[in-house]
Amino acid sequence: MTHPTDTQVGAHALEEAAAIGGYAPSICNTQPWRWRLTADTLELRLASERIMRVTDPEARLATLSCGAALHHAHVALRGQGWDAIVTRMPRDGDPDVLARLRVTGRAPTDPASVEYLRTIPLRHTDRRPVAGSPLDAADITAVVAAVQAQDTESHTLRPDQILELAAAVDHAQCSEAKDPAWRAELAAWAGGTRPSGSGVPDAAIPDRVTQTTVPGRDFGHHGDLPVGAAHDTAAVFVMLYGRGDDPIDWLRAGEALSAGWLTATARGATVLPYSAPIEVVASRQAMRAMIASVGHPYLLLRLGRTDTAADLAPHAPRLPVEQIIDRA
Repeated sequence: MTHPTDTQVGAHALEEAAAIGGYAPSICNTQPWRWRLTADTLELRLASERIMRVTDPEARLATLSCGAALHHAHVALRGQGWDAIVTRMPRDGDPDVLARLRVTGRAPTDPASVEYLRTIPLRHTDRRPVAGSPLDAADITAVVAAVQAQDTESHTLRPDQILELAAAVDHAQCSEAKDPAWRAELAAWAGGTRPSGSGVPDAAIPDRVTQTTVPGRDFGHHGDLPVGAAHDTAAVFVMLYGRGDDPIDWLRAGEALSAGWLTATARGATVLPYSAPIEVVASRQAMRAMIASVGHPYLLLRLGRTDTAADLAPHAPRLPVEQIIDRA
């Protein structure tokens, strides 16, 4: 009977980690990552064909999305008892390589990663208004701690700043909607049944305009997701930000997004990311003013709770592993 070698077992663990990374959140579910698998290393690359060039010309949100996939993959390895070294933005001349995960051997299973690993299949984007009771202070503290553990800062918006956020989101969406190229790009990534395994299906788009202070993403049409009359009065808004505004900072912000989102999910909270105020320069500057210009905003999150965990919004489709993993 032939037994697999340590190298073969490690390579299989890396392949599983890449597949789990594919469940990470991304802008309009573009899943803009591609993994290259060798015997002991996973190389994370930016998939240029899945970057929204009009919405995200600098690929800041695509890079952030890849950071979330990197965190998911690292969690998968640590949760299954593997020690891995992460090298971010390796200096080897290839700008599309964002990170490398190299397995160095077995290690004690990390309990926090095991919990994250159990939560990954449950995590999803819920665009319905928050209708449940407010989050406990302990829940918000846990999410903030998870974000900050990934070298990213967070700012919980004060009540008076939520109106500023609403204005920034509205300004960003109105500005983008005036551009025919932007409308065409959004239409290519949102709507329908999404047989390609990416994008936002109609099943995840609200069937009417939500009556909330901060408007949700305007996809240009209504979808099939039933929404109630809640007004997000129990919602908490958190900004992810940091000192730098370079690709390494966006990547780290994605890791923080993953950690914060999985923590929220484990505590029964819902998360809705707001990228519109980051996509438009003027709105991004308005977000920066909220933190007295001490850092650069990367993303806004709406945290809340629904009345029942059984009534879940649908999960977005996922690309098959053969479209996100290359083998050396």
